[in-house]
Amino acid sequence: MNNIIVGFDFSTGSANAVDLTIDIANRWQVDVRLVYVKEKNEDEDPIRSEIERRNAGVAHLLNGIKLEYVIRSGKVYEELVAQAIEDQALMIVVGTNGMSGFETNWIGKNTYRTITESPVPVLSVREDFNFKKDLERIIIPLDSTTETRQKVPFAARMAKTFGSEIHLLGLYTSDSKDIKNLVNGYVDQVEKFLDKYEVEHVTKFVDARKNLTVTTLEYADSVNADLIVIMTEQEKALTSWLIGNYAQQMLHLSKHPILSIRPEQIGSQSR
Repeated sequence: MNNIIVGFDFSTGSANAVDLTIDIANRWQVDVRLVYVKEKNEDEDPIRSEIERRNAGVAHLLNGIKLEYVIRSGKVYEELVAQAIEDQALMIVVGTNGMSGFETNWIGKNTYRTITESPVPVLSVREDFNFKKDLERIIIPLDSTTETRQKVPFAARMAKTFGSEIHLLGLYTSDSKDIKNLVNGYVDQVEKFLDKYEVEHVTKFVDARKNLTVTTLEYADSVNADLIVIMTEQEKALTSWLIGNYAQQMLHLSKHPILSIRPEQIGSQSR
């Protein structure tokens, strides 16, 4: 189907996520599948009625695309991922402080688990993000891992879609000349890729030895970024599990939307 999945639970954050998803879907000319995950014994009829009422309220935003919904039962992250697999979705969108369990001391169990389990990129957007602002600047942090470049094609697609400028952020995590040369080489490759696809871009190299997350977010704040694109495995030497400290901290601390891509999602970038 190649649609976009958006998680929904009647919260303001998830409602904003639906609007953003419709905007992206209109530009890509793909349909939207809204997914509500109910409690086991929760009555489905009032849920269905309210979703249909709300969907009617945003019908005027649809430009040649369909907004459909499905009500599933189970764990939120499992059902979002299952629906994405069934639909062969292009992306999952989640609004933080939306979906049950998001009100935790960081972005929330469901976002975290959705990202780690999802076979497609996951866009997470905080409730207080300015949804009316154009997607002008996209940050792509690049480190010394081979996986770091895999996020570039999908990020480039987003940039082409919105006419955004990409900011390549070369992260030096060591004084090692070999590490710096790797980062320089990867950045050079990405610059050539973006030139080929006529995506506007600027480049900056920074010392990120102290903290990858803080360094990235400080730069994102300095340029008023609208999106940060990360891999869920970053700088293997500095992380322990698949998602790693970098991605987890980014999800917790960033006020900017985060597009998370797993290394094995390399095939999904070209759809």
